Amino acid sequence: MNGLRDFVRLLEERGELTAVDHPVDPVLEMTEIADRMVKNGGPALLFRQVKGSSMPVLVNQFGSHERMCLALRTPSYEALAERVKGLMDLEVPQGLLEKVKTLSKLKDLAGYGARMVKKGACQEVVYRGDEVDLGRIPVLQCWPLDGGRFITLPVVFTRDPRTGVRNAGMYRLQVYDVNTTGMHWHLHKDAAEHYRSIEREAAGTAADGGTPPGAGTTAAGATATPSSGGHPSPSVRLEVAVAIGTDPAVTYAATAPLPGIVDEMMFAGFLRGEPVEMVKCLTVDLEVPADAEIVLEGYVDPGERRTEGPFGDHTGYYSLADEYPVFHVTAMTTRRDPVYSTTIVGIPPMEDAYIAKATERLFLPLLRLTLPEVVDMDLPEAGVAHNCAILSLRKAYPMHARKVMHAVWGTGQMQFTKCVIVVDEDVDVHDYSEVAWRAFNNVDPRRDIIVTEGPLDALDHSSPTAFWGAKMGIDATRKWPNEGHPRPWPPDIAMSPDIVARVDALWPQLGLDPRWGRPSGREGSGV
Repeated sequence: MNGLRDFVRLLEERGELTAVDHPVDPVLEMTEIADRMVKNGGPALLFRQVKGSSMPVLVNQFGSHERMCLALRTPSYEALAERVKGLMDLEVPQGLLEKVKTLSKLKDLAGYGARMVKKGACQEVVYRGDEVDLGRIPVLQCWPLDGGRFITLPVVFTRDPRTGVRNAGMYRLQVYDVNTTGMHWHLHKDAAEHYRSIEREAAGTAADGGTPPGAGTTAAGATATPSSGGHPSPSVRLEVAVAIGTDPAVTYAATAPLPGIVDEMMFAGFLRGEPVEMVKCLTVDLEVPADAEIVLEGYVDPGERRTEGPFGDHTGYYSLADEYPVFHVTAMTTRRDPVYSTTIVGIPPMEDAYIAKATERLFLPLLRLTLPEVVDMDLPEAGVAHNCAILSLRKAYPMHARKVMHAVWGTGQMQFTKCVIVVDEDVDVHDYSEVAWRAFNNVDPRRDIIVTEGPLDALDHSSPTAFWGAKMGIDATRKWPNEGHPRPWPPDIAMSPDIVARVDALWPQLGLDPRWGRPSGREGSGV
């Protein structure tokens, strides 16, 4: 499989895609159809007759665990997590054989780095300057109170102005007119830091008597000046390239909470099992996946802001209108017959819940690098990936659960987690009924709940302050005497294993439906 089109064909072969040939409006109608499909376990949809556009629209491509695994080229999340774990097990080699093995692993990883090509299908059709018209793309308005139409599944490429290192992230784009959009990158994102660097540079230029930030903005549709040798442009603006309709592994990599030193395109190559082919843009000094369906090239000027939103977001609430940078499109390139790939977010579960589940499974081995005592983790879909985390702990000392809570709040994107629940190692973190039972019964609120403050996701609306607020940790583990619980802790109720086995053997003779024959409780000593 190579690219989005191969993925669409694969989904069709597996019965995981349905084509819709009846005319459908991208304003609200597609959302209502897609929302019903994802919430009822339906297939991906390819709308072939889109009102107002000749481009077909693909939605819900990631909307099941089966499709998510197909996208990541793996039979299961666990199998892929083992591959990730294999990369992490690079211990300091002691002997010659160990050194050879370690070098081999590093060489294999380096082999997944992006590969440059001279031509790409993404540039079969080229629109520059005044030819650019974003209205050619059937961009959806998803919800009634949305501020407009939003591109929701873009892979946005920028380059760190200080180091020249590439970053790929996913940030929604509100279409304003034929050649400008909003650029919704949050305060904590890498691309936002790239933009702040440009603004600092612009401020320095103004202090030296140069053009002040936001002044002298190039007219919409003008060509940005490319730089050479992979370094940032000498003009004080941030160049941006947006790829839409990419290989699903590339799309996923743009959402993954990778360490800053890991290139998203290398990670995508690792998922694909082969490097991502990249081609140079035509008007900016950036590279994009050669097999993308649509590419937007352009720039963001320092100091320029425009109202963006509201937008019906993945939290299930509208994110409110705010001021964000403006993306000026200098070129739009496409395949000859492009497919517009998009996603719908809203009240969970939605398509992004499956993306979040893949992230949970893949990055558990990374979390265990610093927290080896963590047995398992679950990010409930109702917690929209960043509002709740449940972790099971191999408890070794008093207040161990609190150590895990604080470590979670200090780990990458998990810093935004509002509620961390810690349970014992024998608890199934994916069984929410069991987790609730443990929490409701094991927790003394005065002793076992802590409230602290720290960064929150930019979409959090519950805090009275933007970007930061209160967080809660719940220690639902069994309490020890040296944790302030001098009373005996009662054992779980569990049937004796020999009785369970005896009734298993007896069940067929009782004339009862086999569906009812599963043991109702937890096996144990019965003590």
